[in-house]
Amino acid sequence: MPTKYDDMAPYLEDASIIVEYRIRLPMTVDEHEIARLYTISESNKLETGGGEGYEVVKNEPSNEGQYTYKILHLQTKVPRFIRTLAPTGSLEILEEAWNAYPKCKTSLSNPYMKDGFLFIVDTLHFDNDDGTKENVFEIPDEFIGKREIVDIDIANNSLVQPNDYKKEEDPTFYHSKTTGRGPLATGWQDSMPTMCVYKLCSYKFKWFGLQPKVESLIKKALFRGFTQFFRRVHCWTDSWHGLTIEDIRKLEEETKTELDKMRNSGEARGLVEK
Repeated sequence: MPTKYDDMAPYLEDASIIVEYRIRLPMTVDEHEIARLYTISESNKLETGGGEGYEVVKNEPSNEGQYTYKILHLQTKVPRFIRTLAPTGSLEILEEAWNAYPKCKTSLSNPYMKDGFLFIVDTLHFDNDDGTKENVFEIPDEFIGKREIVDIDIANNSLVQPNDYKKEEDPTFYHSKTTGRGPLATGWQDSMPTMCVYKLCSYKFKWFGLQPKVESLIKKALFRGFTQFFRRVHCWTDSWHGLTIEDIRKLEEETKTELDKMRNSGEARGLVEK
């Protein structure tokens, strides 16, 4: 699993956009290992239905950590103008992920676009961290100028789109019965220990006439998705706190079966584009 420049160079050189997201959370890195896996499973369910969503093909140990291979069936989750132009069968994203926590890597590809589509996310997690580490991914100088840094405050409701807002997923209201954490007020990061998630997203969408517009949409979708996901990580604390990795693996197997059923029934769910 690439972790240093020598391994990352090919896709950093090929990427049109490089964005590093930094998200602080009121928990430890060990707690977050369980929290993120729980939230991934439950969030996948919320994005599946009506013939689209997640299909888990593989979830197994590997030499580079737990390996998962998913197919994301898209239709209403992309803007209408892309749906209009996209050939039949082209709106599928193949997701491969290697979880060697606290290092993780996710690679997305599209069989139709082949080399015209690049999307790679490298993730690192640090305890007692205020989100100010200068270059955790060891990016060389020639790429530092290309990288944009984006901080996401999970308690800042102005970052949430109105259609995505749910009071039960609002950290400014949520109080954990099991840990006593929350609600999170303005400046919460300065009043309690935090860990930080660093996500380096490298991507391009090479389609003549559409590249700048779609890359901008990808950037907005990433910010929207990360904001919603990490708010859930915190606000679902009482659901995941106390679970073991064995509990998570069992949940993932159950989720795989549920997703197959959900994908073939009901209506499209989750982050739907009009």
